[in-house]
Amino acid sequence: MIVGIPREIKAWENRVAMTPGGVEALTRRGHTVLVEKDAGVGSGMPDQEYVDAGATMVGRDEAWEADMVIKVKEPLAEEFGYLREDLLLFTYLHLAADRGLTEAMLESRVTGIAYETVQLPDNSLPLLTPMSEVAGRLAPQVGAHSLEKTRGGRGMLLGGVPGVAPAEVVILGGGVVGINSIKIAVGLGARVTVLDVNHARMSYLDDVFGGRIVTMNSTEANVREMVAKSDLLIGAVLIPGAKAPSLVTRNMISTMKEGAVVVDVAVDQGGCMETIKPTTHADPTYVVDGVVHYGVANMPGAVPRTSTFALVNQTLPYALKLADKGLDALREDQPLRLGLNVRQGKLTCAAVGEAFDMACVAPETVLS
Repeated sequence: MIVGIPREIKAWENRVAMTPGGVEALTRRGHTVLVEKDAGVGSGMPDQEYVDAGATMVGRDEAWEADMVIKVKEPLAEEFGYLREDLLLFTYLHLAADRGLTEAMLESRVTGIAYETVQLPDNSLPLLTPMSEVAGRLAPQVGAHSLEKTRGGRGMLLGGVPGVAPAEVVILGGGVVGINSIKIAVGLGARVTVLDVNHARMSYLDDVFGGRIVTMNSTEANVREMVAKSDLLIGAVLIPGAKAPSLVTRNMISTMKEGAVVVDVAVDQGGCMETIKPTTHADPTYVVDGVVHYGVANMPGAVPRTSTFALVNQTLPYALKLADKGLDALREDQPLRLGLNVRQGKLTCAAVGEAFDMACVAPETVLS
């Protein structure tokens, strides 16, 4: 198979979909890998490393002409023209947050496999997990930075100092993003409260962190109470492939302290806060009702080298299956088949169909 690795064009997106090591694994199995020039430079991987691994360096158009294109982020409007019926696209898609992209993919009849909906029998999301880990660990860091007065925040040090109370950090969701946010926030000395709907998960977090955090059931009343108390509010909720549930209303935001900060990691799935909107690393924050909002939709792009290696560690085995077997890989591999979102102009992800009230078919029907 001919595999294309284009350079990411999203603002300040320096990740790349394949490392030189991944290229070597593909070429050793007889596949041709076309890497767009400078695709890996932002992650500290110069073109020569790809050439040494067996890749051919090409222009953007040629990279997109491959049988399978592997990316990091969803196609932007400038890339819609590259979508076509005989293309297999393997990347993060987050279709439930973008009707325009969904419609463009359906119109092109491209076969689109989304990293974020590949799901194992235990319901874990192996290709979303590494970036959720990165984003979760970044959230308290960017929140702490945004709390600085020079950034428009309250002028608080997250961990306080002897004689001065630390910041109140409230985390909505105790999943992969949540637990990684807890690790960093606790490590920085903050007072941390986590809200979740799953009692077993809260028990686990309570045991793991040995009483260093407070866990609360995520009811509307508890969310409203803790939003008002928080200095830093982190949104860490996820429904696989679906739009994030809206947990924090504009009225709740208005009860927060002047200069408090919200970081919504779920923004690429629509966000769990009514007042959140996507921002970029170039201009990451804005203010609503005196509250600083951080809404960068590709947070792991801030640490591209770490993120690229973490992502490829997980995506490479699936990329090899797809390159080796093509659509048969989807027929044979149930977790990978769950990643199929669109094919032959039909939507195959129920969560996306629900988000836009669109007709949806089972993946098996477009693979026969």
